[in-house]
Amino acid sequence: MKVYGVSELTRRIRTLLEDDLGTVWVEGEISGLRRPASGHCYFTLKDDRAQLSGVLFRRDAAKLDLALEDGMQVRGTGRVTVYEPRGQYQVVFRRLEAAGRGALMARFEELKRKLDAEGLFAPERKRPLPMLPRCIGVVTSPTGAAIRDIIQVLDRRFPDVHLLLAPAKVQGAGAAEEIATAIEALNALPSAGGGRGPFRPDVLIAGRGGGSLEDLWAFNEERVARAVAASAVPVISAVGHEVDFTICDFAADHRAPTPSAAAELVVGRKADFRERLDRSQWRMRRLAGQQIARLRHRVDLLAGSYVFREPSQLIGQHRQRLDGLDRRMRHALNARTNVRPRLAGAAQRLQAATRDAVREARRETEGTGTAMRVAVRDYCASRRHAIERAAGKLDTLNPFRVLDRGYSLTRREDGSVVRSASDLARGARLITVLSRGEVESTVDRIREDGTHDRRAHTD
Repeated sequence: MKVYGVSELTRRIRTLLEDDLGTVWVEGEISGLRRPASGHCYFTLKDDRAQLSGVLFRRDAAKLDLALEDGMQVRGTGRVTVYEPRGQYQVVFRRLEAAGRGALMARFEELKRKLDAEGLFAPERKRPLPMLPRCIGVVTSPTGAAIRDIIQVLDRRFPDVHLLLAPAKVQGAGAAEEIATAIEALNALPSAGGGRGPFRPDVLIAGRGGGSLEDLWAFNEERVARAVAASAVPVISAVGHEVDFTICDFAADHRAPTPSAAAELVVGRKADFRERLDRSQWRMRRLAGQQIARLRHRVDLLAGSYVFREPSQLIGQHRQRLDGLDRRMRHALNARTNVRPRLAGAAQRLQAATRDAVREARRETEGTGTAMRVAVRDYCASRRHAIERAAGKLDTLNPFRVLDRGYSLTRREDGSVVRSASDLARGARLITVLSRGEVESTVDRIREDGTHDRRAHTD
């Protein structure tokens, strides 16, 4: 019998394996994955009863379109050989691809990256849920546990809400198309208003109970994701259990871990709404009372000001000035008019004068009349301007014109006006009247040195 050396026997085994098996396809789960600096990939490929060593050299590893990781189920083709220094047989793979659940997860990640790059999962696309929907649309199997759970929760929390079911297969062939079609059908319904229903729901729940990745796969299809993203009303994705995530979850406006949780998310308890309504009514009454009190106080302040208390006195003073100006103007006109009789007498005494002298006198008389009219017109114009200026000054005396320029009026709680910092004490409550509104404050610090660093704590 021939005696082999170790290396010789190892080479013999290698030759037999390579010649007999050649290139093979093998499927298993990756474990012990290593990526040294050389760029090669070393791993163990195993199933539930055996394992073998695998290697993927750098050139072939660079061509992979999936990211290898421990636990991934793969299928690959390669050459069976023996690594002689260790006497260990291995498969030198040329190509690897995802298999079984691994293939589904690879498809999941690929579609997720694609839709995310398009912006379908962007946070700004997410819409809030209506506070109290009148109608809830549900896309699920009419015979599954999901619809029963949703109905039970709605009956317990808010039995008055209307539920509209759009039945669809939730697993198996054609399920994704039925789910997407049901979502589109609910969106196509008319908005609530005149006419007869059914009407478009205010919110949609799309989901099903738990299951395997394969059972839930319809909610990972691109057709469903795009229908959810295009929905005119907010969509809640409620697929499987809390640990299950689908593409539909990312495309929807909100995700619920279960169908029951989705029903709880979309409606609150009726008693909670009554309590919130009572609190809101109390706050509205309190705020309305405060606003009325502030407005009444402001009206009282305005009514007590001099401008509104005695407006007739200011107007009367200017009327008296106007009457005096009018009397002076009439007296001047009368004085000018009395010149005419004297001119007539002079004309009679000058009858013996020559026609040229009379004509010259007439021209002088006419010039005097023109000058009189011009003087009267100028005088009236100057008095009119004076009156307009007086009216403008009157307008500036309005205290609220001053407030419009940024000034304010500060009073104590008893309504007295604050004129000096020395009149105040720390803790005093003040009311500052602005051009628009009032500010209530408390004195925190007082300086009487003339600086403007006076601070008050606003309530």
